[in-house]
Amino acid sequence: MIKVLKNVLLALWYFLSSLIVIGVIISIFAYILIKGLSVINLNFILQAPKGTPLGIEGGILPAIIGSLALTAIACISASILGVATAVYLSLYCTHSVIKELMHLVISSISGIPSIVLGLFGYSFLVYFCDLGISLIAGGITLGIMIFPYVEVVTEKSIMEVDKSLIVCSYSLGVSKSYTFFRIILPSCASDIISGTIMSGGFAMGAAAPVMLTSAVVSAPNPDSLLSPVMALPYHLYILVSQGISMEKAYGTSLVLVILLIVINFAAAILTKRRKV
Repeated sequence: MIKVLKNVLLALWYFLSSLIVIGVIISIFAYILIKGLSVINLNFILQAPKGTPLGIEGGILPAIIGSLALTAIACISASILGVATAVYLSLYCTHSVIKELMHLVISSISGIPSIVLGLFGYSFLVYFCDLGISLIAGGITLGIMIFPYVEVVTEKSIMEVDKSLIVCSYSLGVSKSYTFFRIILPSCASDIISGTIMSGGFAMGAAAPVMLTSAVVSAPNPDSLLSPVMALPYHLYILVSQGISMEKAYGTSLVLVILLIVINFAAAILTKRRKV
């Protein structure tokens, strides 16, 4: 009787916890949707900010393009570092101390506050490397921020590949590089891509790193990697902190949330195809 009661209480706890989480998420999205939907139109999506103070009129097109460009560069840079690190730790590293040390470093990077990463990006990329406030500086900084998540997803995907296939490949005298590109990578490519895309959604919503490395109050659509850009999180921060227009702020936040939902939906589709 007591065991049955515990199971019922645990099931009820799980259900209520899930219900609360879902309710909070729906409430937040519904609130932003109600507040921001009245602002959303073609002019808001396709025009640049206008008016005095800037942003009280016009739209957010440069901010949308800037955020997408920053996210793309972040995903590319993070995947290059993350996949290479995961392959080394999974296939090449045989020293347990080195492996544990690298895992510790990766975990530590994931815990660094975004504003600290922004300061690092400003000091190293903007100032020391002389990239200036630019798209490439912000994208690389965001790439460093999401690198641990890409590495963990990639390493986990590699470890889940059927070990018998890898052992058979090695027993036939096939090199590790050939085994990786011909056997391992095709088996976990969709998981790696979906994990990178989801990490990109995390990067798109970060304001602190871009405000110190790439974002400015007003900028046209970027025409090179060294151009400063607008970004949705920073534009939202300016609208709210300066009290320019709360209506435009809710509209901007709604667009940002929709982009994040689309990104996560795309990643979920890739993951589902992998399982099928």
